Parts: sequence; C-alpha cells; structure tokens
Amino acid sequence: MSLYTTAAPVTITCHKRLAPYLEAEVKELGFEIEDTFVTGVRIKASINDCIKLNLNLRCASQVLYSLKQFQAYNADDIYQGLSGFPWETILHPEGYFSVTSNVLNDTINNSMFANLRVKDAIVDRLRTKTGKRPSTGAELVGAVVHLFWKNEHAEVFVDTSGDSLARHGYRKIPGRAPMLEALAAATIMATKWDRKSPFVNPMCGSGTVAIEAALIATDTRPGVFRTNYAFMHLQGYDENVYLEERGALERKIKEDADVRIIATDYSDMAITNARKNALAAGVADLIEFSVCDFAETPVPEGGGVVYLNPEYGERLGDVQELEETYARIGDFMKQKCKGYHGYIFTGNLELAKKIGLKASRRIEFYTSTIDCRLLEYELYAGTRRTDA
Repeated sequence: MSLYTTAAPVTITCHKRLAPYLEAEVKELGFEIEDTFVTGVRIKASINDCIKLNLNLRCASQVLYSLKQFQAYNADDIYQGLSGFPWETILHPEGYFSVTSNVLNDTINNSMFANLRVKDAIVDRLRTKTGKRPSTGAELVGAVVHLFWKNEHAEVFVDTSGDSLARHGYRKIPGRAPMLEALAAATIMATKWDRKSPFVNPMCGSGTVAIEAALIATDTRPGVFRTNYAFMHLQGYDENVYLEERGALERKIKEDADVRIIATDYSDMAITNARKNALAAGVADLIEFSVCDFAETPVPEGGGVVYLNPEYGERLGDVQELEETYARIGDFMKQKCKGYHGYIFTGNLELAKKIGLKASRRIEFYTSTIDCRLLEYELYAGTRRTDA
C-alpha cells in the first residue's frame, strides 16, 4: 500500500479564525470537507493530494496525513503504540527526521518529553528492522512526524509540509510589525474585492498586503516560492508528481493581469523594503509604490478597495497619538474614497471609533495573540437615500 495514492484522514491546520478562508480554498481545489474546526479542516486525501495542497494553499499552516490513532494514558503508551509501526516503509533509515507535537495530557508537563518518546519509538524500530539509525533534530528540513495527544486519544501524522505554509517565502525584509502572509491573504479574501478593480493600500509597511493582493490577482500560488517540503523526504517520493504540480502552478499565473494596485507609506525605508519584497515575489511591476502621507495616496475613480492596517497601540505607537491618525483615516475615506469598499484592520476597537464611520461588517481575526477586526465601510459615491 502506497501512502502516495491511498486516501486517509488529512488535517489541514491554520491560524485561529482563518478556517473559513482555508475551507474555501480547499473546496476550490476540488476536495470535500469532512469537518471544519477553529484552527483547520479535515478531508480524505493521499500524500499526492497533499503535495497539491501544500503548493496551492495561501491560508494553511500544516498538511498532516494521519498514520494511526490509538489510546495512550502516559508516555510509555505512546512508545508502545508507535514502536510496532512500520516506520521503515515511510522514513529513510539513514535520513533525517523531526518530531513535533500538540499535547494536552495530565501526565505530561513538557511536550518535549512526548516528542522524545515518539523519536525513541521510531529510532528503535528502524534500528531493529534495518540495522541503521536516522539522524534527528529540531530543524524542519527533512521528514516530520507530528503527534496529536489529547487526554487518552493519540494520533500520529506525517507532516507533509515541514516549515509552516503560513509564511509564503518571498518576504526578505519583514519590517517593524509585519502581518503574517497567510493572515494578509485571508483578510483580502474576506473583502469584496473583485481582483480586477483598483486595490489601494496606504500605510503599506513592508508591502505584505499589497503583494498578497497582486499574487491573488495573478493567481500566483505560494508553492512557486518554495523548494523544500517534508513530503520530499519520505520513502517512495516521486519527484515527477511534484514537478507536474509545480508546472501546473506556473501555467496558471496570469502574466497579463489587468489590475491597478497602489501602495504608499510615509517611510522611505518601508517603501524601499516593500519594493524589494515585491521584486522577490515577482509582482513589482504590478504595484505602484510611492512615499507619501496616507492621506495623499492617489485613489483612482470608479471604485475598488482601499485597505489600511494602521498601528493600534499594542506593539507600535502611542494610543493617544493614534487617535488623531484614526480620525484622519476617516476623513480620508469620506473625502477621497467615495464609491470604494473601505477596510481597516485593527486590534484596537476604541481607536476605531475615532474613524467616525459606521462599519457595515466586523470580521474577526487574530494576529499573534491580539484579537483583531477587519472593519468594512461602504463609502457611497453620492447621497444614500432610503424611501420611507
């Protein structure tokens, strides 16, 4: 039985509150969702399917292929449950692998101990069956085994991703408080942008939101920026399957995308870094970068999306100083963005009140541990009338 062609339960994880957007992506790729939870979705898929998922998904973190479920009351049960598993058919005896885990069990106060028992079980099995011992370590550069252990329920997976998919791989200079690429993509997916009308991004910082908008508009997937995945280090890996999927990604890219993306920042350094990141992502020609105060950002006529991610006093900026900024953002949107859908991403709803506009939607997100909202504003071009 080849894991590459045999469908099994697959868990695709994501950061909190990104699951609805991940679900939409997975469905778009033709997979049927069996379950959606707070930090991911579950489907049935083979590892060849996982290759496709890894290369295409913008909002995911890990793609986990389930190998075995069993009961485990303590760490010794973990060892016993895994030492008899045929690891020699999955891992290279002289290769390199890492163990990661998500553990919630009363007998464990340090998940590293659970990782150690998993590693011991695998190494002992491979040594017994092959006479060889693989190398192990914390760097996710080879094969990766993941343990999920909650109470007495344990499940072990092949993590087909390795390093998190949430970092898309093009950003060379992150800037002062960068937005995670997966989060930026999800927030854009949450807007009403049609991927053809203008996308205006004042306060662009290191350019992540503008770059993700350009990647979405051109249908450029994260897999084009990455060359190493954990699935490449498993027994039976066929490089031709990967190269075929990679080629499909490149053929889908819309080289002639007709979209106008405008990104500005008051900082020369921020714009310099944003340009470098856009160049690395291959979308520098699609984004009009300029240095100016956000209120001076050019806004084309005809409507589209204007998206701002201002400081909100948690990590950068002082709240009192930011009150004036938020008030000016409201003035900018009212005066210069008529006919647009306006969006403010913030982790400070008190500051958002200074905008002086009523949000039509408040979409929940997290950045790190900060509870955030993407606030949507309908910026009508004329007087909005309602018949009595």
